[in-house]
Amino acid sequence: MKQEKIKQNIKNMVLAAMFMAIGLVLPFLTGQIPQVGNMMLPMHLPVLLCGLICGWQYGGVVGFVLPLFRYSLFGAPPMPMGIAMAFEMAAYGAVVGFLYARSRWQCVIALYRCLIMAMIAGRIVWAAARMVMVGAANVPFTWEIFLSGALITAIPGIILQLIAIPAIMVALNRTGLVPFRKNRAEQAQL
Repeated sequence: MKQEKIKQNIKNMVLAAMFMAIGLVLPFLTGQIPQVGNMMLPMHLPVLLCGLICGWQYGGVVGFVLPLFRYSLFGAPPMPMGIAMAFEMAAYGAVVGFLYARSRWQCVIALYRCLIMAMIAGRIVWAAARMVMVGAANVPFTWEIFLSGALITAIPGIILQLIAIPAIMVALNRTGLVPFRKNRAEQAQL
């Protein structure tokens, strides 16, 4: 039993490192154009997948470290936005992983519920972090800034996440790499 847990932890660490590497490289597909990156949210995809596949702890850590590590390597995302983004993405990875692991069933419907709740939580955390940061700089954080930064410019990325992540999870389920779990009561009877 203990060896199985150790194997699972090693597997999760390797997968988390892979998701971190994908998160470092994926923004290059947006051509390093900040407006396109703000719309497509390329770093969010591997963080959400990490939370779903590896668990909330790994999703939260990868989400927090990824923007800070990417800034130290490539100078993007710019600071202090990267700090707010670190808290936001940590919330995405942790919330989606926590909720999905505790879902009664692991299926596409559960995926959508968990993704939507994680996106809401992440945006609330982002707003809170931005409020603290701009409050320290004596700059107002208005409702318009929140709507623009968290929702309006992010709509293409939100749509991409709601299409790509369930499609990837269904493909992983079909291959047997990350199978959906049945109802816990049904699973206990098997």
